[in-house]
Amino acid sequence: MTGTPLFVNRRCYYPAAIFVFAILLLPHNGLSQQFNSDSWLSKAHGTVTIIPTWGQRNSMLMTTYSLFPKWEFTIAGYLYNNDRDSRTADGYSTSLYAKYMFYQNKSETGGASVKFGTGMKPGTISGEDREKDAFKSYWVNFPCTVPFFNNTLSIDLMPGVSVTRNYGVEEITAWSFTYSARVAWYPFDMKWSAVGEVFGTEGQNVAIPEFKTGIRWEPTPYVVFAVTYGQEFNGTKGAGFEIGAMLFSPPFACLGGCAQKGEKWSLFKKKKKT
Repeated sequence: MTGTPLFVNRRCYYPAAIFVFAILLLPHNGLSQQFNSDSWLSKAHGTVTIIPTWGQRNSMLMTTYSLFPKWEFTIAGYLYNNDRDSRTADGYSTSLYAKYMFYQNKSETGGASVKFGTGMKPGTISGEDREKDAFKSYWVNFPCTVPFFNNTLSIDLMPGVSVTRNYGVEEITAWSFTYSARVAWYPFDMKWSAVGEVFGTEGQNVAIPEFKTGIRWEPTPYVVFAVTYGQEFNGTKGAGFEIGAMLFSPPFACLGGCAQKGEKWSLFKKKKKT
């Protein structure tokens, strides 16, 4: 599909066109959380999170639903542009996964969780396999966060394991170790941070290690903006420049009802004060 204009193969690119259209429907200031690493935190019960990203290599639209306490359920779509030509697309894939926060420290500044699902993020699967092998892959990883220096420095570690069915010419079952590490430094206040991360995959299904570095701005509890640059350590097909946001809703999407300020909220209707 590389080098084929979007309008040539309509059957292949209808889903990609829908994906791009969905991004354009979002507010123009809502552009990315593009880091591969994740923290220990599961959003507040009932929160819906929308995470759009635009980038030189891949763009993303991710939606996360905190339907139960300590749980998150996520669906994500990725649109690839490996040749950096905005007139073409090189494929698309999706990812589905769940996250459970099983530990949090007393100050709620660090902890650990487990994530598991199917479909792989761009930096954890090789370029030629991104659009065709994503749903052949199943994975589990363990995000954990450790704060230092009165929370002005935060380290996220995310080791994991993946398995890909029918991989390669020999169609083997390929096992791999995935890794990701991120450092965030807040030099002035808790709204601005400098962020750097490295991530990759080793084993039978290898992805070239990549790095990302950038600036993150957290002006309110409801939005986080980031601008980053990423590259492969031993290649030329890294993520490049990316811009994006995390947009958080107030708690409302609770299957069992959300308790907030003396009221109970439901995914289907708002209940009166009790």
